[in-house]
Amino acid sequence: MRFSELKLSAPLLTAVQAMDYLETTPVQTEAIPPALAGQDIIGCAQTGTGKTAAFLLPILEKLHHTQPGGKGPRAVILAPTRELVIQVTAEARQLAQQTSLRVVSIYGGAKMRPQIRKLRRGVDVIIATPGRLQDHMRRKNVNFKMMEILVLDEADRMLDMGFLPDIKNIVSRMPRQRQTMLFSATMSAPILNIARQFQTDPVSIELELATPPKAIRQALYPVHKHLKTQLLLALLEKMEVSSMLVFTATRQEADIVNRKLSEANISVACIHGDFRQRERLAALEGFRAGQHRVLVATNIAARGLDIEGISHVINYDVPEHPDDYIHRIGRTARAEADGDAITLVTPDDEPMIYRIEHVLGHKIERKILPGFDYDVPIPSWAKPSAKTLLRRTTKKQSLASRWRSMSGGRRR
Repeated sequence: MRFSELKLSAPLLTAVQAMDYLETTPVQTEAIPPALAGQDIIGCAQTGTGKTAAFLLPILEKLHHTQPGGKGPRAVILAPTRELVIQVTAEARQLAQQTSLRVVSIYGGAKMRPQIRKLRRGVDVIIATPGRLQDHMRRKNVNFKMMEILVLDEADRMLDMGFLPDIKNIVSRMPRQRQTMLFSATMSAPILNIARQFQTDPVSIELELATPPKAIRQALYPVHKHLKTQLLLALLEKMEVSSMLVFTATRQEADIVNRKLSEANISVACIHGDFRQRERLAALEGFRAGQHRVLVATNIAARGLDIEGISHVINYDVPEHPDDYIHRIGRTARAEADGDAITLVTPDDEPMIYRIEHVLGHKIERKILPGFDYDVPIPSWAKPSAKTLLRRTTKKQSLASRWRSMSGGRRR
């Protein structure tokens, strides 16, 4: 469907054309018409499928045609991370640039006072993380008397991050008569439970799980945990890397990798939740501009990143969900370019690799880096106790058994 067929108002169509949007993506085709009609939506769609415009365009269209009777907000979009809030805000402002609609972003890591000033001047659309929005609610900087539309973006991530109590508290302050749109990468039982609590007869949109572009060359590099950093350095030395995005599981791992790469005279930047917002933005802009060859990021901090020209993605730590794996490696091979996605795999990671390969429908090639010494012994301080080994073995056997039973013992 072409955007011109959606019966959008002239200011929004102008903005859409300026952003070079011509035809709708599948999620936009399915979501925009019922959303424009005021129906609740529950959508299963990955980042990068165009879901942001799928909920922004109906919101902006509806608000553009009605005059505010107070300071607002009239629409609230909740997202799990500040990076995603910033990204959604940027797109909202581009789409609303020909209108008089006021869009404000609310997130932690930024100063409260400028946010308070914007809220007191009046706002049509708030895009916020749940924690910071609650801070403003407690200070009575915002109320929802004029609320018409609520969006929960990446609801599965918000559940993973423990935001459900915050979301319930926020929604309890909102009018019951409202339109609610929920988007998630998975249509799991907890997500459906949220939908039942917050929505009325929602239109269900479930797209197939995105698969990685064929231009991405995927590989697994088995390695013991104590040799992961050395293997990463060796890969950087032997491969033609123009720009590399490295994902770690924790902030501590990100700091360690960042320090080791810096000590090896590699230009590197790092982002995770402990950095101030201006530091994170500076790191991202430096990576985009080519000032840093490598960007190290935690999974949560990297959510919503949109950077062109990444030649390599390294899963320094295996992600906790198959959809996270697909989301991560999709950061390379954009705009029809080639790209490499490499995952460092320890023996403890094998159950998750089995899950990822099950979702992909094929095995991922395993490789060994020629010339790398895989036989360096484990330092005494890094050796796990017998109790830890037993717990890991039991967990690994349990996970592998569970996934074999769920898949009938076969990969798709």
